[in-house]
Amino acid sequence: MAQFTLPANSVVKPGKTFKCPTNSNNIKKVTVYRYEPDNGENPRTDTYEVDMNDCGPMILDILIKIKNEMDPTLSFRRSCREGICGSCSMNINGSNTLACTKAVDDYKGDLKIYPLPHLPVVKDLVGDLTNFYAQYASVKPWMQADTPPPPDRERLQSKEDREKLEGLEECILCACCSTSCPSYWWNSDRYLGPATLLQAYRWIADSRDEATGERLDELEDPFKLYRCHTIMNCTNTCPKGLNPAKAIAEIKKLIAARRN
Repeated sequence: MAQFTLPANSVVKPGKTFKCPTNSNNIKKVTVYRYEPDNGENPRTDTYEVDMNDCGPMILDILIKIKNEMDPTLSFRRSCREGICGSCSMNINGSNTLACTKAVDDYKGDLKIYPLPHLPVVKDLVGDLTNFYAQYASVKPWMQADTPPPPDRERLQSKEDREKLEGLEECILCACCSTSCPSYWWNSDRYLGPATLLQAYRWIADSRDEATGERLDELEDPFKLYRCHTIMNCTNTCPKGLNPAKAIAEIKKLIAARRN
């Protein structure tokens, strides 16, 4: 069950219903979470009847149509429309995913769209990712090397070493995995979460990086790493098909190997 950070004593109640202005025989009913902290009102859900005969095939197309033609007050993030930037991550019919890569036909019946679970809500479908990005920065997600680079070329690595980064460097930081993790819901102040730990392992696994020991020292912490209980929500929900749980397990194995 998805969890959301709501105001104290608040109840999410049905709000407005926006009827389709046409007599289309191809209507999709879309219920969207609405909340604006500044106005002091409780969250609500508004319902929109969207004519799919005059709409693109993706969930993001529906949201853009709603904003452009039915309700300009609706807020959500979007940018690339190609599953590259991670901006339009949200919870659709109970699962975290990217609105730009999910087709309307992937869902039968009505749609229910909420922000990513258990984040403070900035407005409507826009979650506050301040803590998420601060955690990402804390693992120093860049190459650290004391050895000077070659004067006439970039740092090279073998094909075999490059293959070790497959399934790691494709992460787009959409936060779908971290916000699907119950351990992150309850311990996000100290547990780094699947996305950040996958990014940490991306550099630990990079043969060109020379700070492996320091990185592992920093992660060897009861909360930063070991709040992971292998629930696997992160891997199941990743819209890029990555496996953050495996990356976390690899970090644990490296730390265990150093103790022996």
